[in-house]
Amino acid sequence: MKAELLLDERVVLDDDCFVELVIWRLPAPARGSAHGYKYRLALIENGICTLRYDNEAGKGDHRHIGSGELSYTFTTPEDLLADFWSDVDGRRGS
Repeated sequence: MKAELLLDERVVLDDDCFVELVIWRLPAPARGSAHGYKYRLALIENGICTLRYDNEAGKGDHRHIGSGELSYTFTTPEDLLADFWSDVDGRRGS
């Protein structure tokens, strides 16, 4: 099995804010992760990434909020997206 792109989308929230959502299904877990997905979800505000969820090879699942980095417990792609959008809403005061 090859890697399969599940989601590759940019959502514009307003003139200076958008999110990028990329999720791949992998044939085997990425180094540092216990699941078969590779992902990168980012909130870009005024040209600056202010929120990012990813599982960079070797680092495992985590999220960046501002300049901080916290571990993240991945369960499913659906929960990942729900958690990310919840954080986006929280940052944007929605």
